[in-house]
Amino acid sequence: MIRLNNETPSEVLQEVKKGDLVTDTFSKTGLVESIETDDDGLYKIYSFNLVTGRTITIKK
Repeated sequence: MIRLNNETPSEVLQEVKKGDLVTDTFSKTGLVESIETDDDGLYKIYSFNLVTGRTITIKK
């Protein structure tokens, strides 16, 4: 299981793939269904959509 939070290194965030088991250590745990990345110029935003319908969003 991969723990995703703001302290997770960017290298780890980039290696997460569809089907990996992830958690935000609070209430969101599940398999990754899709991953979206966006760059707003200041932050790179990772959105991990889980099969449970929840989303873990990390700004780096």
